[in-house]
Amino acid sequence: MYQVWGSLFTVPFLGFSGIPHMRYYYIFLFFVYIISLLGNSCLMLVIIMDRNLHTPKYLAVFNLSLTDMCESTSVIPQLLDMFLFGNQLIPYGLCLCNMFSVYVFTSAQSLTLAVLSFDRLVAICLPLRYHMIVTHRSMLVIIGVMWAVALLIVITATVFISRLSFCRVIVIINSFYCDHGPIYRSACSSNFPSYVIAKLSPILILGFPAFFIIFSYTCIAVTLFRITAPQDRKRATKTCTAHLIVVAIFYVPITFTYALSSIINTNTRIINLSLTSALPPMLNPIIYTFKTEEFIISLKRLFKRRIIFPSPK
Repeated sequence: MYQVWGSLFTVPFLGFSGIPHMRYYYIFLFFVYIISLLGNSCLMLVIIMDRNLHTPKYLAVFNLSLTDMCESTSVIPQLLDMFLFGNQLIPYGLCLCNMFSVYVFTSAQSLTLAVLSFDRLVAICLPLRYHMIVTHRSMLVIIGVMWAVALLIVITATVFISRLSFCRVIVIINSFYCDHGPIYRSACSSNFPSYVIAKLSPILILGFPAFFIIFSYTCIAVTLFRITAPQDRKRATKTCTAHLIVVAIFYVPITFTYALSSIINTNTRIINLSLTSALPPMLNPIIYTFKTEEFIISLKRLFKRRIIFPSPK
């Protein structure tokens, strides 16, 4: 819970009230965060080192791992520092930076999942034209536009928040990071622009990507029913299932939390959002990449290269 006092946000946290042994939950988040860092770092390193993975698809996978690491890093360490060590003061400028980083990387995660669904859509529905449509250049352009959209939305939201004034000495915010909604609603100046952004940004950041993913997999499902070869259908279904699981573990908790924010209590909201920040970054590389045959082959190739041809000292 954040309090505003002059140029400082004071953070006496009141969430998780009445829940015993919460320290164990924070320790759990810490280990999840460490596993997430190790898994995504390993994935990114293998993609960089193996030229066979320098494909448009793995550009998007690399981007997802990058956003996963950055998003969890912008949330989990601060949460642990706040509740385990009682560091409950944050300067106003750092609060805005925290808000910016959390929303930018969450937005990038959502948009990257839509980019990966586009890759699967073209690969399954237009296989003969895949290498013409999904090229390195086109994927870089798509990822660049994706980042530009995320940055534009979040910069706009942060700028309007920075222009608000707070009349009360103490402003209470029931969250574990500098949450946009509670902050703008606590202002005593006109907050209409921030209100509009708060209503539109979930539609742009979560709604449109989710709609595109549903549309993509509807088209993919129709195409799969038309595939007569069982082996081809099984292979395509396997890759799509992995992506759908990754989509579900990101969208379901965050959609549930925001859709029911007015009726769920603070404890449930904070647990859902903290798990949404911690679990998808840990599970994404395991579910989506580590089990794929091409990644396993690349990993074996790298190990073999290091053993047979070790780097000179």
